[in-house]
Amino acid sequence: MSGKPENSTANTTAENDYDIAIVGLGPVGCTACLLLATAGLKVIAFERDPQVYRLPRAVNMDGEIIRGFQRIGLGDSVNALMQPVRPGDRVGFANSQREWLFGQEVRDFGGNGWQPMNFFDQPELDGYLRDICTAHPDVTPKIGWDVSAVIDNGNDVTIIASPLDSDSASSFSARYLLGCDGASSYIRREIGSDWHNLGYDHDWLVVDVVAHPGNTLDHTTLQVCDPDRITTYVCTKDPYRRWEFKLNSGETWEEMLEPARIAELIECWTPSGTYEVRRAAMYQFHAATADNWRRGNLFIAGDAAHQTPPFLGQGMNAGMRDVINLAWKLPLVLQGLANERLLDTYQSERDAHAADLVEWAVAIGRLMDHLAEVEAAERGGRPVPATPAQSASAGYGQGREQPPLRAGVFHLEQVSDTGSTGYLFSQPIVIDGNGVELRLDELLGPGFSIVGRTAADLACSAASGAVLQHLNVRKVALAGLQEVRGHFDRLFEQHSVAIVRPDRYVFGHATTDISLDDLIGELSEKLCLTLE
Repeated sequence: MSGKPENSTANTTAENDYDIAIVGLGPVGCTACLLLATAGLKVIAFERDPQVYRLPRAVNMDGEIIRGFQRIGLGDSVNALMQPVRPGDRVGFANSQREWLFGQEVRDFGGNGWQPMNFFDQPELDGYLRDICTAHPDVTPKIGWDVSAVIDNGNDVTIIASPLDSDSASSFSARYLLGCDGASSYIRREIGSDWHNLGYDHDWLVVDVVAHPGNTLDHTTLQVCDPDRITTYVCTKDPYRRWEFKLNSGETWEEMLEPARIAELIECWTPSGTYEVRRAAMYQFHAATADNWRRGNLFIAGDAAHQTPPFLGQGMNAGMRDVINLAWKLPLVLQGLANERLLDTYQSERDAHAADLVEWAVAIGRLMDHLAEVEAAERGGRPVPATPAQSASAGYGQGREQPPLRAGVFHLEQVSDTGSTGYLFSQPIVIDGNGVELRLDELLGPGFSIVGRTAADLACSAASGAVLQHLNVRKVALAGLQEVRGHFDRLFEQHSVAIVRPDRYVFGHATTDISLDDLIGELSEKLCLTLE
């Protein structure tokens, strides 16, 4: 979103005051709108494009993100847009003959209480999210509006914007502003943030098709490590499929986009006439994170804050994690429950986590290159190159897991690569004492919760009780709950009680040296609570 001509006129009187303005209503911006408005904030949202983009880009949503929608009552609705697991669904690496090397099966249930990896059609998801976002009573949508200026006044932000069909600008004010306006973000430029390049810039042709009856495509998503052409094939939501073809030296964008060239690339996968090209586009895949995610009252999230190669399917997911993180902190500050210093934890928590996933995606790209080099060496009778250390665990199913959050609102002494603090709290499906089957988060509620093995484990001092009342914390005892699918968090194998954040990350757990009262006191300090 960029500036209007300098001679445009502006109504400089703010039409309304809002808690937060959001620039960009793609999937990340819409998710931010819904989370913040459901928390009771007054939101204004600006989106330049009058219509939802009708072609696919992202294709995978993590179960963690569906869990985020569950928190505002939309888990089942969003899940209904996802592709259920099909026979033979798996993701992995293959050689030039598309022979399986290693990988993992796609599961229909995981630790977040939903299917862990979900293929979807982005135009369908975007349309759904925009519809419910713009219909929310606490969201004022400005669709087809261009933001030409943002001014941080210290106590609020002034936004100058106008409809695309008019040069007459209007002024709006909001306490904070969140830029979800993509990789070329105007808000990031206003913050003055530069990119930190993580070292992956390659040209790829991306082709999306509609598969017709008679196609020879199976349900195996593959990273094909072919020395002649590294290729990704994604078995997305039926009936759609995607290929990503890495350009070889000397190839141009123009020649790769020729219909005959695209047909030649797909021919070895399925015969012509068994598919219809939905989209063909050239991309230069990047790996980068923004230096600054906030300046004063201005924030960025999603592609405005980080860019990643698509090999992990984490671009959109990382952006949604950004707004899930910010969406429980902003209400605490705006409702006067916490000091604004809490917002400093946004970048400290999200930046390192996003960078870790970007680096993992880069490692997958390099692993594909390495496996192709191995095959080329075997073909030529040359010594096989050693596997680079950073690639050894990069492949799917090779032992690497989602990283924890390592800074911010946590009992940091407990954060490690093998612990539970800093990780997402497990969500099984359970039967409660009344015989009702539900996901565990339904008992935890939308905010902070304290979960213990028994009711006795939830006991705390009067001072701690005041903190819990300030935050409207729920207490949940696992005793009496029956696991139906999945399991209670592994921390309860050794520990009796834990504090769980609204985004379902474990703040910390009690030990023989750290009592629940100690944890609650530290939580109060980390949240910068405004207790009287």
